[in-house]
Amino acid sequence: MKFSKKLASLSIAGAIVLSGCTTINPYTGEQQTSSVAKGSAIGAIGGAVLGAATSNDKGKGALIGALGGAAVGGGIGYYMDVQEAKLRQQLQGSGVSVTRSGNNITLNMPNAITFATNSSTLKPGADKVLSSVVLVVKEYDKTRINILGYTDNTGSASYNKLLSDKRANAVGGYFLSHGTKYARLNEKGMGEANPIASNSTSKGRAENRRVEIVLTPM
Repeated sequence: MKFSKKLASLSIAGAIVLSGCTTINPYTGEQQTSSVAKGSAIGAIGGAVLGAATSNDKGKGALIGALGGAAVGGGIGYYMDVQEAKLRQQLQGSGVSVTRSGNNITLNMPNAITFATNSSTLKPGADKVLSSVVLVVKEYDKTRINILGYTDNTGSASYNKLLSDKRANAVGGYFLSHGTKYARLNEKGMGEANPIASNSTSKGRAENRRVEIVLTPM
């Protein structure tokens, strides 16, 4: 009997959070459950368990715990949801892709925008794109900015690693020079690792030459 009541409390907690939390994705037009709703649901269930365990009134304790857990669980997801939406708005038509994985946001900046072949000097046109990113990350300052440089497999692995380091540092330097705090930055050259296309074609190699900016919760 006690087990059934606990299950009922958890079901109620999940239903409270998820009801009405499906939205229309403004980019795909598809119905979806937002990250904040998913995070809230997880927090709600955890809160319900804790509330039921620590309260004399198990049902009431589970409900209070669920609502408190939902607020905490949804906080990070909501923060990243809004940041993602602003980045998509700022970068629309720029050639930079925005990808969401859990609470991580990845900006893929191809070399066509950022660097010339064998160069670690930012192109003049990169300023417009990077300034749009800086505008958002300065507003949402509770995220870490991980800057990863990548090359294709042309040339030696050691040269490619050095070039990717310089490119990551150049992008990081741009953020620093525009008021981003050093403590938020993590720069790393990845060389020819993690290709996203085949290096056997010129088109594939061009796709692999890129800088990824990965925003993660601090």
